[in-house]
Amino acid sequence: MVQDEPKGEVVAAGGAVREKKPNFFLRIVIFIRQVFAELRKVVTPTRKELVKFTGVVLGFVIVMMAVVYGLDVVFVWLTTVVFGVPGA
Repeated sequence: MVQDEPKGEVVAAGGAVREKKPNFFLRIVIFIRQVFAELRKVVTPTRKELVKFTGVVLGFVIVMMAVVYGLDVVFVWLTTVVFGVPGA
């Protein structure tokens, strides 16, 4: 393997030998260690942030419900105009 200096990426060299994949159980252990490492990075929001985020989500849901309801009313009106009311 060769390290690309500007970006720090690891790329394969032209004649490099491919590394052997670790066995199944070692890969599970590596995965679990990586999961715990990522969980240590998680930052829980404060109560103020949580209330603000919840308000934003609820506001967005209400706006989207209004848009869908409005489209439903328009399409019902449009189909009534085009096809008429059955039995009337």
